[in-house]
Amino acid sequence: MVHCYVHIPFCRERCSYCDFFLVTRRELQPRFFTALREETAARRAELAGKSVRSIHFGGGTPSLVEPRFLADWLHQLDRLAHVSGDAEITLEANPEDLSDRRLSELAAIGVNRLSIGIQSFCSRKLQALGRAHDGMTARQVVRHARKMFSNISIDLICGAEHESPGEWEGDLAAACSFDLPHVSVYMLTVEPGTMLARDLRNRRREVPGQDEQAAFYLMAADRLSASGFEHYEVSNFGRKGFFSRYNMGCWQREPYLGFGPSAHSLITRGTHEVRRANARSLTGYLRTPSESVEFIEELTEEAVISERVFLSLRLQAGLRLDELRSLHTVFPEHLLEEFRRRGWVEVRSSGELRLTSRGYLFADFIAQELLPG
Repeated sequence: MVHCYVHIPFCRERCSYCDFFLVTRRELQPRFFTALREETAARRAELAGKSVRSIHFGGGTPSLVEPRFLADWLHQLDRLAHVSGDAEITLEANPEDLSDRRLSELAAIGVNRLSIGIQSFCSRKLQALGRAHDGMTARQVVRHARKMFSNISIDLICGAEHESPGEWEGDLAAACSFDLPHVSVYMLTVEPGTMLARDLRNRRREVPGQDEQAAFYLMAADRLSASGFEHYEVSNFGRKGFFSRYNMGCWQREPYLGFGPSAHSLITRGTHEVRRANARSLTGYLRTPSESVEFIEELTEEAVISERVFLSLRLQAGLRLDELRSLHTVFPEHLLEEFRRRGWVEVRSSGELRLTSRGYLFADFIAQELLPG
C-alpha cells in the first residue's frame, strides 16, 4: 500500500504570504507533464506491485492545468501500480478555476475529492490576502462544487491584515452553512523571504499578533466542533468518514511517493525507512526529471521515534502514554503535570496522551519537551 503526491508548480501569480515552490510560466505545462511521466516511468520499481490508496495533486495550483494532462498521468500510474477502486484522488483548486465545465471534467477523469482554497468568504479580507476571487465567487463555487462532489474540503485563513473577530466569525458561519464534510484552518504564517515578510519589516502592512491569531484559532475549534466536525489534526476538521486519507497516511507515517519538483517521499525498504526530496527547480526537473533528487536520508532509530512522537501528537488519536514513557530512562512527570495544568494535554482512560485544541497551539514545543533527551 502506498500514497502518491504530485507537485504541480504552476500559479497565476504568487500570493504575498506563500513560500511554496511555484512558477507562473503556464506555457510550460506540456513540457512539465512530459517530464512528470518520465520521472514516474523511471520509478517503476518503487510502484511495482503496490496498491495506491490515495493520490494528492498539490502545488502550486493544480486546477490551472488541463485535466487531460492529469488523466494521462493517472492512466500511467495505474499501469505501473494498482490504483485501488476506492482510492481517494484529491485536487487542490482555486475558486476562480472552478467553472461548472471544469468541475465536470475533473469528475470525469476520476478526481473524487476537491480541496478548495477559499481562504475567506469576506471580499475585504480576500483583497488583503491578495486573492483573485471575491466573497460572492467563493460562495457560488462551494455551492456548485457541492452538487458534483460529495467529498469537499475548504481552506480558511485567519490573521489577515486588520481582520476583526466579526469577520472571522462570518467565515466560520459561512463554512458551516454549506454542510461541508471537511474544513482546514490555518493561521497566517509570515514566512521569511515572502512579500508579506518584507512588507511587515518595512512597516507597509500590519497583521494581528500571535495572541489574536490564537484567539481566532480557538474560536474556530469551538465553532466547528459545535457544528459536528471532529478536530482530528492540528489544522483539520472533518466529519466521520471524511478525514483526508492522504494526509492521514503521511501523519501516520505510511509510505508515500512524491513526484514533481520539491516533492517529498517516505520509502520503506524492509526494516529501513528513507526520506527523499526532489530539488526545487523546474528548469532542472525539465532537463533531467529522472535525476531530480536533491537529498536522500536513511532514518536512524532516533529519527523514527522523534517523527512518531511529533506526528502522533498532531492527531486527535494521540500517542499511548506507556509507549512514550518506555522511551525514557526517567520520564519527566513534572512536565506532563504542568501541561495538564495549563490545559494543553489530557490522558484518556484508554491510556492515550492527546493534545487539546489549546495544546495544538504548542504542539511542536510539547513534543520536543516530552522526547527523551
